[in-house]
Amino acid sequence: MSTLHAGAGLEAVGIRSSKPVHVNLQPAALYEHAIRRAEGVIAADGPLVCRTGSHTGRSPNDKFVVQEPSSEANVWWGKVNRPMQPAHYDALRADVIAHLGQQELFVQDLYAGADPAYRLPVRFIQELAWHNLFVRNLFIVPPVADLPGFQPEYTVMTAPSFKADPARHGTRSEVVIALNLASREVIIAGTSYAGENKKSIFTVLNYVLPLKGVLAMHCSANIGASGDTALFFGLSGTGKTTLSSDPERRLIGDDEHGWSDRGVFNFEGGCYAKMIKLSPEAEPQIFSTTRRFGTVLENVVIDPASRGLDFDDASLTENTRGAYPIEFIEHAVLEGMGGHPENIVMLTADAYGVLPPIARLSPEGAMYHYLSGYTAKVAGTEKGVTEPTATFSTCFGAPFLPLNPNVYARQLGERIARYQAKVWLVNTGWTGGAYGVGSRMKIGHTRAMIRAALSGGLNHVGYQRHPVFNIEMPTSCLDVPPAVLDPRGTWADKDAYDRQAARLAKMFVENFKAFEADVAPAVKAAGPSV
Repeated sequence: MSTLHAGAGLEAVGIRSSKPVHVNLQPAALYEHAIRRAEGVIAADGPLVCRTGSHTGRSPNDKFVVQEPSSEANVWWGKVNRPMQPAHYDALRADVIAHLGQQELFVQDLYAGADPAYRLPVRFIQELAWHNLFVRNLFIVPPVADLPGFQPEYTVMTAPSFKADPARHGTRSEVVIALNLASREVIIAGTSYAGENKKSIFTVLNYVLPLKGVLAMHCSANIGASGDTALFFGLSGTGKTTLSSDPERRLIGDDEHGWSDRGVFNFEGGCYAKMIKLSPEAEPQIFSTTRRFGTVLENVVIDPASRGLDFDDASLTENTRGAYPIEFIEHAVLEGMGGHPENIVMLTADAYGVLPPIARLSPEGAMYHYLSGYTAKVAGTEKGVTEPTATFSTCFGAPFLPLNPNVYARQLGERIARYQAKVWLVNTGWTGGAYGVGSRMKIGHTRAMIRAALSGGLNHVGYQRHPVFNIEMPTSCLDVPPAVLDPRGTWADKDAYDRQAARLAKMFVENFKAFEADVAPAVKAAGPSV
């Protein structure tokens, strides 16, 4: 479907376009427009390869929520949710509307939320054809019969070539991501990073759904042969997408889900995987998507002559990405829904090398680690990072939480108790020493441990309690050497391990002080001992 005239539902937001407007185009047509407009190039095997310019990741410091009466009392104001005054938003909106009216536009009407009971209709109005293909890949494409009467509940307006004015618009820089919960609009300007479209709607769902009693989660999900659902929480770089894309299990989704009284459902209709150092041996399912027409690759280096891809080249950014429809993953759960999870895996990449490769968590321990949301950056991945750096992102997704984190933690704890889910902490980081001394956990061992956890293979083995981190470590696991399971035993210098463990434990305790007043004493007690 396409239109080359003004309208296309744009009057509702006040856009009077003087240029062509393309509505609900399918991938081949969006490819044609992207190439015509020099927005990207086609790789040898079919993906569309685009660059995002100077912004190769999200701009969390440029994200704002309009401070207005209908939502003000609910929003968790502070570093994550910076307030924007209504007058500033009104000025920004007027200027962006005028700007978009002078651009060729691409519009997609899409759903967020696979469960029809909680589905959110969203209209994306965008300057770039490849952004339009990106959102079509990442969200749920409605049946053709739904499109004539499509009524969006939220509208996202994306204007990368518009530069915000801090003095006029109340922004920090020329980049802005502004969410208005009253008018149900998102404005994204000054950045070409397509992930802002995805995460803006995730933020919306993290506001809307918990208030309806549905837990919104930054996690991947899959289903085993017996119909058992598993969730995988984890920050970027911990292996969430990789480990959930398991050929032995069916993928529900790789990043964002809801958990209602009906079960788990995907918010999206596609996947957004990191591409750096991608290989067919380690990640065959994800690698196969890079050989498909329709996949969008961001900032992946491409040979100008052969159009071959180089996934090991990080000269543009470490955050190279691929966006593809979920049906590109073999045996994916296309309906996007599953039952209540029997197992929950919380992933961390511990660059300090002291957390066990797998541990069993009590319900209280699950809430503690959910609120903590720990992982660690390694030296060299960011300018100025010369040694491991702890990162705590509450609920494994702090930048996307409009509500107080305790709202999400309480809902998770209630569901774990109600549905008797088992919870595991899995370290995909370092063993035998910290980053620079030890080695990265073998992905084969991690897969074996997760396989054992999900199949019930760890239900009847012995456990020992970690003396510092207060978590239960299995003493045996099929296809994993016993020596790997106890992190202290993998260090040549045991005293150095003890010092490092005590150091990380103190970081946990210090970080958790922000939540102590609102949690039960048993949750605090489930954390590390110092």
